[in-house]
Amino acid sequence: MESKRQKQVGRLIQKDLGEIFQRDFKSLFAGNFVTITDVKLSPDLSVGRVYLSFLKTDNREEILQNIKESTKKIRGLFGQKAKNQLRIIPNFSFFIDDTAEYAQKIEELFANIHIPPAEEDETSE
Repeated sequence: MESKRQKQVGRLIQKDLGEIFQRDFKSLFAGNFVTITDVKLSPDLSVGRVYLSFLKTDNREEILQNIKESTKKIRGLFGQKAKNQLRIIPNFSFFIDDTAEYAQKIEELFANIHIPPAEEDETSE
């Protein structure tokens, strides 16, 4: 379970990385829409797992690979932005967040379930 500090720093990272992606890394996404859905931090705030959601794209793996290759530059820009707020700038690891797709798949499974109506017992006494 995350502490209050981990959650606060996670929200800060989510907000700042979103701005960095919009401002400095538009070319990495090639017109696709990328959102940061969550940031999980280690207890010492030195490692951040950043979860990304991709909309309107078929090449998620390629975009994720481009982001991973640019991790050092992303961390540097984040460090400049958050240098007065954090003592340690976390190392970032980027992952695809597929919870929306998983939820959609579960919804489709539930929608396709056919449950026949229960038969009533017609016993007269």
